[in-house]
Amino acid sequence: MEKRNILVVFGTRPEVIKLAPVILELKKYPEKYNVIICNTEQQKELSNQTLAYFDLKADINLDVMKPNQSLLEVQTRILTALNNVYLENKIDATIVQGDTMTVLCGALASFYNKIPVFHVEAGLRSYDIYEPFPEEVMRQMTSRVAELHFAPTEKNRQALLKENISDDKIHVVGNTVIDALFCLSDSTMKSAEQYFQNLGITVNDKLVLITAHRRENHGERIDRIIDSIKHLVQKYEDHTFVIPVHPNPNVKNKIHERLGSYDNVKLLTPLDYPYLVYLMKNAKLILTDSGGIQEEAPSFGCPTLVMRYETERQEGIDAGVSTLVGADYDKIVSLSEKILSDTRENTRLKASNPYGDGTSAVQIRNIIDNYFKI
Repeated sequence: MEKRNILVVFGTRPEVIKLAPVILELKKYPEKYNVIICNTEQQKELSNQTLAYFDLKADINLDVMKPNQSLLEVQTRILTALNNVYLENKIDATIVQGDTMTVLCGALASFYNKIPVFHVEAGLRSYDIYEPFPEEVMRQMTSRVAELHFAPTEKNRQALLKENISDDKIHVVGNTVIDALFCLSDSTMKSAEQYFQNLGITVNDKLVLITAHRRENHGERIDRIIDSIKHLVQKYEDHTFVIPVHPNPNVKNKIHERLGSYDNVKLLTPLDYPYLVYLMKNAKLILTDSGGIQEEAPSFGCPTLVMRYETERQEGIDAGVSTLVGADYDKIVSLSEKILSDTRENTRLKASNPYGDGTSAVQIRNIIDNYFKI
C-alpha cells in the first residue's frame, strides 16, 4: 500500500486547535499517511504555543509576517513561501481549515500544483463580502477549488449545494473544535486553575469573559463595545470581567486606556488554548466577536452574546445558545444585565451543542481513507 503525503497548512491559533484532532487522528495510521505540518506563522507565537499544547511541532515554518503589511502583501508572501514547499515535497493532498489568508493561499498553491484540497469547516457563509472582512471572500474562494468539503452542519452543506458544489464532495462531520475540547485532561484543567490563581484571579460563578478583535469592529464600533462593557463593570462590581486583549493596537490601546483602572477588570495577554477553555467552562456570560468561541461555549452551557452584525454560525443563534448583538450599546447592556442580575445556575443553557459531538476527526479520516481507497 502506497503511503500518502498529506500537507496540513495553517497559520493561526484557531486553525491549530481545529486541525490538531485531524493531525493526531491521521498520525495514528503511519502505514497510510505521512503528515507534513506546515505553519505559515501568520500568528507566529500563538500558533506555535498552541501546537505545543497538543504535543505537535511544525515540520515547516514559513515566518511570513512583517510589521504593517497590507492584506495583499501578506498574500504574496504566503503564496511565494508555499510555492517552495510544493516544489520541494511530493504532496498527495493539502488540508486547510476555515477562512484565513493562510487557508486561501494554501488552497490556491495546492490548486496551482494540481493537488487536491480538503477543506475542514467548509460551507460557512454570511453572504456579505465585508462582514466578516476579508474572511467571507476567502472561504468562498477556497470552496471553488476544494475536492473534499468537510461541513460542520447540514446548513453548511446546503450553502455549498446552492453554489453548485457536487453533493458527493460534501460531508457533514460536525466541527473539529468540539473534538479539541475533549482532548483536555483533568490535569490540564488543574494547571489552568493554578495559572489564574497565580495571577490573582478568582474564578467563581461571577466571571464574565470578553474577547473583541475582529477587523470590522475597529473604529467607532470598538468604542461602543467598550462603552457598554464600562457600564457593566461599574454596575456589577462583584463580578470579575476577564479580557484577553488582542495585540492589535487599534483594540489594545483603547481597552487599556478606558478599562484598565477598574479593580474588577483583568486585562490579560492572549491566552493559551487550555486557559481560554477553562474560562469558558466557568464563565457566567461570554461577550465575543470570535467565531471559535461561538462554537465552543455551547458545550459548557454558557450564554454567549455575539458582538457582530452577521454570523456564519447561524446554528448557534437558531438553537438559542448565542445571540447577535452587534456593537449595539443598548442590546449588549440590556441582555448582559438580564444574565448578570440572575445566578449562574439559573442562566445555564440546556440545549446541546449544534456544532458537533467530538467524532469529527475520525469521520474525516474515514472519508480520506475512502478517497484514496486505502
